[in-house]
Amino acid sequence: MAKIMKASGLDLSCYKKKQVQRRLSAALAESGHANLYDYWRTLKEDPMMLRELMDFLTINVSNFFRNIGRFDDLQTNILPELIGTRKTLRIWSVGCSGGQEPYSIAIILNELTPEIRHYILGTDVNRTILQVAREGIYTEDDVKEVKPLLLAKYFVKQGDEFRVRRSIKQMVTFETHNLLSDPYETNFDLIVCRNVMIYFTDEAKSNVFKGFYQSLRPGGVLFIGGTETLMTASAYGFQLISPFFYRKVYE
Repeated sequence: MAKIMKASGLDLSCYKKKQVQRRLSAALAESGHANLYDYWRTLKEDPMMLRELMDFLTINVSNFFRNIGRFDDLQTNILPELIGTRKTLRIWSVGCSGGQEPYSIAIILNELTPEIRHYILGTDVNRTILQVAREGIYTEDDVKEVKPLLLAKYFVKQGDEFRVRRSIKQMVTFETHNLLSDPYETNFDLIVCRNVMIYFTDEAKSNVFKGFYQSLRPGGVLFIGGTETLMTASAYGFQLISPFFYRKVYE
């Protein structure tokens, strides 16, 4: 397994070993190779297969307005409060996968403040999935949680697919970013990190939360998923303000 990880160029030392092994075993079975050694030899000679492995190890699953109740809270309470303190917001969607999450936030902001251009950054370690995000074309399953009025307003139906309108695409910047090794931008008003750290070790999670604290402005908000439950929020400088939403305590 170590040779395959070296070939991929991915540093998975901060990921839970059993989870990585399970995912790698699934990749091996899908590849049709008899064992890891044969798989490793092929990966060294086949860049396309290596790229597919990297994508498989890092891909996230998402859809628009996933867990709609949380997005209702975001639209009704969290974002209006942040807009009340700063006219133009800086927002970071971590592990944004195919772009559904940052585009969902862009739609909400356009509903709240159509005249203001906010900064929304969507990042992921997976370069292939980021290309999907930039294209902005989705399946019916991806948009199943989008309310009909918003679907008609912000998407163009093309056969069985739905394309995000340019006005929304232009609100989001997508970049490759490794949460475990790359530097974080700062002065964010909102960081959204939902179900990204499911495979991280406890030490890695702790380092990420410390990084988020430094990356948020005082009073900024961290929005997490169920797998990132922050049991000791105060130890990291956060205060729970609503289920899954934490405010950075002023320094």
